[in-house]
Order: sequence, then C-alpha cells, then structure tokens
Amino acid sequence: VQLQASGGGLVQVGGSLRLSCVASGDTFEDYSMAWFRQAPGKEREFVAAIRRWDSGTTYGDSSRDRFTISRDNAKNTLYLHMTSLGPEDTAVYYCAAKHSGLDSLRENYEFWGQGTLVTVSS
Repeated sequence: VQLQASGGGLVQVGGSLRLSCVASGDTFEDYSMAWFRQAPGKEREFVAAIRRWDSGTTYGDSSRDRFTISRDNAKNTLYLHMTSLGPEDTAVYYCAAKHSGLDSLRENYEFWGQGTLVTVSS
C-alpha cells in the first residue's frame, strides 16, 4: 500500500489542524493505521492508532484528549484532528499502516507515508 500524507502547515498556538493520509494500491480496510511524529533531533514518537476491523483507537500520552484519529474506508483516508496545539507539537507527522491490530511500536509498521510538516508558532 502507498500512503500520501497532507494537511500540515503553520498554525498558531491554541489552533487546530486536520491531517489526511490517502492510501492506494491495496485494500485500505485490511490495514490498521497510525500517526507518528518526529521533531527535530528527537526520536519518532507514537501519536495515535486505529484498528482495521472495528476502528478501535489508542493514543500516545502527548496526544490523548487533544487529538482524534479517524478513518473513512470509503475514501481510503486516515485523518488526525489536532486541537489546542502548542510549540511542542511542531514535528513532521507520518502515517503508517500494518496488518493486524493496534500497535504503538514504529518497528511493527510495514508501510509509511512521506510525512507532512506541522509548525506551531506563538
């Protein structure tokens, strides 16, 4: 499966942004999906994941209560709705796909998008 992330940009502190990730080349419903992010000089960090068969979700500590992951299988698209953004959320955001269930470990994801940059300014 090929993944194309988009929706990043410059946003002010306290603002909101929605990222999208369009999948192609395979059956989107067969994949559990996730968002990770990587800030300059830091490790790639788990943000959120959504399971393929029931859209069950799980979140990282930094995104819980502010971010919402969702998917539209009819549009082959994964979303990440981010609110109350702060400078600490500045990073390149990556979407990723894997077979089977929810997972927060990046090494378990088989396919990756190219990333979209989110910059939060004060």
